[in-house]
Amino acid sequence: MDSQPSSDVSSSRLSSALNRLSAALAARIAVDRRALAAFRIGLGLLLLADLVGRSRWLTAFYTDYGVLPRNAFFADYDTIRSVYLLAGEPWAVALLFAVAGAVAIALTVGYRTRLATVISWGLLLSLQTRHPMVLNSGDSLLLMLLFWSAFLPLGVRWSVDAVRRADPLDGSVSADGAAAVHQGDSAVTTVATMALLMQMLVMYLTNAVHKLEGDLWMSGEAIVYVMQADQFTYLLGNPLADFHGLLRVLTIAWVALLFASPLLLLSTGFPRAAIASMFVGMHLGMAVTMRIGLFPIVVVVGFIPFFQTPVWNTAERVVDRLDGRGALAHWRSRLADGGRAIASLDASVSRSIASDRIDGLRESGLPVSLSRGRVLFTTILPCVFLVLMVLSSAQAVGYAETPDPAEDVLEAVEMDQHWRMFAPDPAYTTRWFAMPATLEDGSTWDVFHDAPVTLDRPVRAETTYPTSRWRKYLSNVYTANNENHRSYLANYLCDDWNRTHETAVESVTIYQMYERTDPINGTIEAENEVKLIEYDCSGELVQNE
Repeated sequence: MDSQPSSDVSSSRLSSALNRLSAALAARIAVDRRALAAFRIGLGLLLLADLVGRSRWLTAFYTDYGVLPRNAFFADYDTIRSVYLLAGEPWAVALLFAVAGAVAIALTVGYRTRLATVISWGLLLSLQTRHPMVLNSGDSLLLMLLFWSAFLPLGVRWSVDAVRRADPLDGSVSADGAAAVHQGDSAVTTVATMALLMQMLVMYLTNAVHKLEGDLWMSGEAIVYVMQADQFTYLLGNPLADFHGLLRVLTIAWVALLFASPLLLLSTGFPRAAIASMFVGMHLGMAVTMRIGLFPIVVVVGFIPFFQTPVWNTAERVVDRLDGRGALAHWRSRLADGGRAIASLDASVSRSIASDRIDGLRESGLPVSLSRGRVLFTTILPCVFLVLMVLSSAQAVGYAETPDPAEDVLEAVEMDQHWRMFAPDPAYTTRWFAMPATLEDGSTWDVFHDAPVTLDRPVRAETTYPTSRWRKYLSNVYTANNENHRSYLANYLCDDWNRTHETAVESVTIYQMYERTDPINGTIEAENEVKLIEYDCSGELVQNE
């Protein structure tokens, strides 16, 4: 007689436990809509900064007049999925850069946000595929953040899209524009938000396991050694290199923070914000001490979604309290006016292209198909890629094996989770290059630095590289499996010099010099010069044997 009540009690307890578990999971993967909006703006600005930085050496890296012309690319790489390979002239590549910049601006302001996100991801994938030799971890992370962003409602706040949704016909919205939209629903909780947060966590956990294998990281000496490689250090990094005790503390703190990274998902609210702020602080420190491109800023933007609703509510109250003269409200109103103008223009264009045929498609049941497609796109696909991401990261540290079909998918979207930044052993050898050329008048000149030839160690090796991308490229040229690129570089140096100077180059030689110093006692452990190639400029481009 008592079995039924007992069964009901057990069922009730199980249901209650599942509800609590579901609520706990939802609380940990929830991302505030304001965080998504700020994240969107950060991504858009990063894309613009990336394009501006790359455009400084557009001809050298992305055209047929550079270090990797298309005929060389086709000879060396099997994967060809880049629109930048359709043209090799500088003006055509510049036009593609302009298109990418326009789409990045649309993403920043939140105009047709999802479409702008997908196109931005595709164009960035094409750009990175065009020249893999200049990429670093920041490029990989930015591409992955954009990928996950395609499944998120980034345009729900602080955007033209939010204004358009408020009243797509006449653009009428409240005084504070997009801020009035969705006030009652402050957070988004989906598979995609989980994947976005997991992407950051996977990066740190994978890197932590790699660092666990390095003696210098475990002994607390790694950053002391890294700072001796002054091709990386700049700004505060150069004077900081002499403070060994402080660098040991920073090494231990960084390793401890890496292994504490799971707390980024296990905690919520202000505790999570405190941990995320520690990571942000560390990366801002990297930004002013190490010349490693946009990587630290990409990471900072990637942490924005970790700041949850209580933090944003508090920030809004503080800002409103400080805005005594209403300056913020004034600018908010002006931005809303701009958003309404764009939304009104967009609505007019949309109405002008509407037709009875489109209306007929809507009546035929097309919205049902679109709804099913949306479920596939926003739920099933991110779930599949979330599993693949976890598998790839586990494989990277030797804990799993990713099936070949999954490997192919990950490779197609460039989502392999290999995060070896300065691990297991940090780079602590100072390296610099010299590229002396023999001119037709018999004189010699370093045609890369446009300076007299010297193989001596510079005061700071960092100054010998035009940008961090050049340093990455030259580092890859030095490695044994990229010998062909030595002839491509030499050929570029010949052609570039001869196009812009009256006295032509007959031959060019590329040297890499290195010096390894023991930072503890200041002694030089090893130093040498390596001749990478001696190249005759009179012939056609050839691959180094």
